[in-house]
Amino acid sequence: MTTPERMPGHSSRGRLERVLRRGEFAVTAELNPPDSADPQEVYARAAIFEGWVDGINAVDASGANCHMSSVGICALLTRMGYAPIMQIACRDRNRIAIQGDVLGAAAMGVSNILCLTGDGVQAGDQPGAKPVFDLDCMSLLETIRIMRDQAKFLSGRKLTCPPEVFLGAAINPFAPPYDFRPYRLAKKIAAGAQFVQSQYCFDVPMLKRYMETVRALGLHEHCFILIGVGPMASARSARWMRANVPGVHIPDSIIARLEGAEDQKAEGKRICIDIINEVKEIEGVAGIHVMAYRQEEYVAEIVHESGVLNGRRPWRREPAPDEAALRERLGNLDEEVIEQPTDMAAEAAGDAPAT
Repeated sequence: MTTPERMPGHSSRGRLERVLRRGEFAVTAELNPPDSADPQEVYARAAIFEGWVDGINAVDASGANCHMSSVGICALLTRMGYAPIMQIACRDRNRIAIQGDVLGAAAMGVSNILCLTGDGVQAGDQPGAKPVFDLDCMSLLETIRIMRDQAKFLSGRKLTCPPEVFLGAAINPFAPPYDFRPYRLAKKIAAGAQFVQSQYCFDVPMLKRYMETVRALGLHEHCFILIGVGPMASARSARWMRANVPGVHIPDSIIARLEGAEDQKAEGKRICIDIINEVKEIEGVAGIHVMAYRQEEYVAEIVHESGVLNGRRPWRREPAPDEAALRERLGNLDEEVIEQPTDMAAEAAGDAPAT
């Protein structure tokens, strides 16, 4: 697969940065990682998003629960031509491991990295794990920015080839202290954030107040802001999220609307679309981040019915013309190896027959 050239003024060669810098409304989505070593589970989940999103988040043990690693998912996605956003949580690795992961990811073709502090281990199903937190989201942003822009490790040792990456961070306009949230965004931008993705938005008036301050500070001119949205399956699941997921704010009016619906799952999807239609009109919002946990099949419908793409068609994987022939050839090679095994011990001893 041909790697595109990096455009002037861009930090990466990635499609997400190109879409945002062209001024188009971007759509990203979250891939829920499998509890499995089967790559087909990743490909099946990613295929749902083809042609509908500009980037796919590879989650890094969110909620402090173990799944397939973010870097592993990115390795699989880049192999197939998808545009992953690799999440890095500071909870589990020190600066040495993280810097190595950044280089490895960039070498595989990862163009987007989202920097997170990470949930505490007590939030997950292995609370006895030892947390690291050598860095936090701010120092992680600074670390990768230094690697990219100054071509060196934190130690000062030079890199022969710096990572070309578009740097992101998370924001939450819906958690107290509300007045401080825009200023925290300013700190993340100063540390290196070029795009941000927010926690779920279920309270559009609260988002509008946040964005008023963001615009007054001019932050939307220095960072692309993507707002988190997602469907809810029922009023019961909405109540559970509000009570158990840190930072999620769901107004009573949303829950009442779900409770009054004959089909709560369909209403949850409709609420998500309605929120998107309001969010996309807010000045300074550059896109949405769709989080549809266990409802990934609705992402295409949500994006289509909201009209956020405005007729634009994001990348869709197309098999290469010679892909079928290549697969067939590889299959034949496997059969040849099975049918004609090599006696490696004899060959090493010099007793193998001449070829």
